[in-house]
Amino acid sequence: MRKTYSLLLLLINLQLLHAQNGTEPIRVTDMLKIKRPDNIALTKDGSRAAFTLNTINPDPSNKNDYKYSNQIYVVTTDGLSSPRQLTTAGEGASQPAWSPDGKQLVFTRTVDSKSQLFLLSMEGGEPRQLTKHAYGASNPVWSPDGKKILFSGSITYKDMLKDSVLNVKDGLPAWSLERPGFNKNTGLMDSRIKADPDGNLEQVRAWLSDNEKDRKAVVINKLNFQSETNISPDLNFGHIFIINADTMAVPRAITKGFARFANADFTPDGKSIVFSGDLDSIQHPDRSLESEIFIADADGNNLRKIVGEEGKSYSSPGISPSGKWLAFQYGNTSFVSVPSLGIMPVNGSAKDIVTIPFDRSKSNFTWSPDEKFLYFTAQSNGGAPLYRLDIKTKKVQQLADFDAGISSFDISNDKIVFAKTEVANPGEIYVADKELKVIKPLSSFNNWVKVKKLSIPEKKTFTNEKGLSIEYWTMKPAGFEPGKKYPVLLNIHGGPSAMWGPGEASMWHEFQFFCSQGYGVVYCNPRGSGGYGLEFLRANVNDWGAGPTSDVLGSLDRAVSENWIDTSKMVVSGGSYAGYLVAWIIAHDKRFKAACSQRGVYDLATFFGEGNAWRLVPNYFGGYPWQPEVRKVLDRESPISYVSNITTPYLIFH
Repeated sequence: MRKTYSLLLLLINLQLLHAQNGTEPIRVTDMLKIKRPDNIALTKDGSRAAFTLNTINPDPSNKNDYKYSNQIYVVTTDGLSSPRQLTTAGEGASQPAWSPDGKQLVFTRTVDSKSQLFLLSMEGGEPRQLTKHAYGASNPVWSPDGKKILFSGSITYKDMLKDSVLNVKDGLPAWSLERPGFNKNTGLMDSRIKADPDGNLEQVRAWLSDNEKDRKAVVINKLNFQSETNISPDLNFGHIFIINADTMAVPRAITKGFARFANADFTPDGKSIVFSGDLDSIQHPDRSLESEIFIADADGNNLRKIVGEEGKSYSSPGISPSGKWLAFQYGNTSFVSVPSLGIMPVNGSAKDIVTIPFDRSKSNFTWSPDEKFLYFTAQSNGGAPLYRLDIKTKKVQQLADFDAGISSFDISNDKIVFAKTEVANPGEIYVADKELKVIKPLSSFNNWVKVKKLSIPEKKTFTNEKGLSIEYWTMKPAGFEPGKKYPVLLNIHGGPSAMWGPGEASMWHEFQFFCSQGYGVVYCNPRGSGGYGLEFLRANVNDWGAGPTSDVLGSLDRAVSENWIDTSKMVVSGGSYAGYLVAWIIAHDKRFKAACSQRGVYDLATFFGEGNAWRLVPNYFGGYPWQPEVRKVLDRESPISYVSNITTPYLIFH
């Protein structure tokens, strides 16, 4: 009798493994219901958490379209009340930060196309605009005494030339804009030369300059001039400003010059400011990829470098609560790399850096108040767990599983509040002890999912011909019945250094929608994916096509061997780099009934000149299209070289 009962339980659990209890299918319009919390900020005593909630709403400017919007909420961490919405304006609100006494929130909101700071009193009333800064205001940070706020602003090259405060010497940068015919940057300042299209060289240039001012022409003076949807021709410089926490106070610049700075924070005594940036005065900013970490007095004086060296980028500085220690990431600026985690005394030098052996890209460095631990998140093995580094032992402890993704968190003396995506729920806020042993939800934004029939991914692995362990997931149709066969979607991630898994928020709806439509879904993290360390990340260097294809199709072959897939009804899809890989696959394999690429790359030499991720070419292929040996590799690795082999019905979105 006991054996029969155990077998019955096993069968029930296997059925639950494939689909979460529920009766309604996931629909296309369910995407509009998904709400995702992020940007968590705890009060100093840990009693309240502010956060942003991202939703999809009708676009008032286009009745047939939708747009993403962020608003700020607050919730008590005792779990006794529901989250309360604090902001409602149409422009949205982001980046909440508590004042040290917990009586005010500063946040950002877009006004006239520029981000500005607003203050909201917890005693009631409407938010008050703190800045009307010409260069915008973002990333606010309170001083320890609550009297001042740091923020970042973005200034164009043309505005820098005119700004007598930021452009200290009222001159030109030492580096050149590299415009043919110009000696350094001479001739780029405002000129009194008469504009004349029939005049001498200087007069013709003045006439062309007037065309640019009248927006009849665009002059591009940077390498990274392309975005996803348009071009951005002018250089921008990020600077750090400080402002009194009084309504409409006048900001004061902390950093100056033709350079870029970011990630500012006060030291615990409020006397100094730590930030990252690049002070290279010789190279064009788009050629200088290094970044150093600096410290300056709170008034901007006495700026000095803490750490930095040629060929490396130091970023994400995090000051410990005592002000003694500095945590940061650092790594090479060229080639494919995983940044290292370093810790050093604030008053030390590069020789004092202690490098922590942890072969993953890290983010969200947060010190515990007692300075015993450094918490952070890292994409790893299909998830984004929370980790903590024991400062004394230098050991890293994983606090959450690989089957979920933690996007944001904050810490107080006795608790952690975090936002998490998992298969059962696309996003909620949770509170836990500092080891994540006891976890309690603080929100129920996506309770509508409880009535949905979800497919539960099953994780599997195999070893490829390079000896690398490849992880892949199979998702059976939500209405799966043993003994039947189903069509399958092979879904591929982009990057190529992205990583997918059950905690990937961006794919939650797409995976579940196809499973609700009677498809199975198979996806994997092929060689070159992030989340598996440096060797794995570099395994697709000079090999974007054949190697990753072997891993992707190897995952599908193993799923087919489970005997639930109808091999006459297999389709493949992917975007960005995955759009590339879809094209490569169908040019070399005929098994798919249909294929779809979105915003893909098909000719690597052309991509170098027209894509916003053009640095992938030198990083992965060791050079540029005009170099004969590199061009041979680019042609070999470009799907367009094999386009005549494609017979699969193929849809391209671009």
